[in-house]
Amino acid sequence: MDIIEIIESKYPDMSKGHKAIADFCIANYEQMTYITAHKLGELCGVSESTVVRFPQELGFAGYPEFQKALAEEHKSNLTSVQRLSYTDRFESSADAAREVMRADIANVKNTLDEMDMESFDKAVRCILDSRKIYIMGIRASAPLSEFMHFYMTLLFDDVVLVKSTCTNELFEQVMSIGKNDVLIGISFPRYSSRTINSMEFAKKKGASIIAITDKDNTPMTEHADIKLFAKSSMASFADSLTAPLSLINALLVALGMSRKDHIKGSLESLETMWAQFKVYETGNDRKDTDE
Repeated sequence: MDIIEIIESKYPDMSKGHKAIADFCIANYEQMTYITAHKLGELCGVSESTVVRFPQELGFAGYPEFQKALAEEHKSNLTSVQRLSYTDRFESSADAAREVMRADIANVKNTLDEMDMESFDKAVRCILDSRKIYIMGIRASAPLSEFMHFYMTLLFDDVVLVKSTCTNELFEQVMSIGKNDVLIGISFPRYSSRTINSMEFAKKKGASIIAITDKDNTPMTEHADIKLFAKSSMASFADSLTAPLSLINALLVALGMSRKDHIKGSLESLETMWAQFKVYETGNDRKDTDE
């Protein structure tokens, strides 16, 4: 159940004070993530201690945990237009830069602190043992899947990037998936229904499923065999992908440790081709141009 459903289910047995808080929560759901316990008590006409006890009645450890859960749930349902209003709290562009970058640093730190290393190791072994690797992340998660695909093709011979097209074509891209294959699904709030449906399809076909997302017990983890979580707090209409990208980078490095010979051969071939077709500018190229 979501938080509103929990409140409604417990409402009949609540005290008068807690019912007042519950009524305010339901009517002002979007504001609850910013209101302090003291302020909420004033708005509801109850004491701060009554407010502090309210989340405990719902099963939360305390008011901060209750607010955090509300924020996560609220974030998952916001439209892009609603997210835009989050910039109203910034007083200047410099203020926005400082807060966004600090939030990104905190996201990476919290991702590392809370990472399940056993699941990370399982993901590495699963990918190494797979016959074919499918990577899917569309819309805002497309840059993550494209980054991962670029480097995975250096590590493995058979890697498929499932691209965002119409729904029918998406399923055509994963139609041949089967046992001994793996699908890596990447999505963050709001979760992509096409990614979730493709993960369900691949699961029914016998493939292993790795989910890279923000938390457990969401549609993104329903069909996953292995779950990897990265923090993705929202600063505005743009999603924060810093921690997810760091997680994917760590996964690539861990895979590369077991594929050194393969990646060395791939890079040597690529360097030869890049030099032949002058894919990258070198100091000598610039010198020749200047002359």
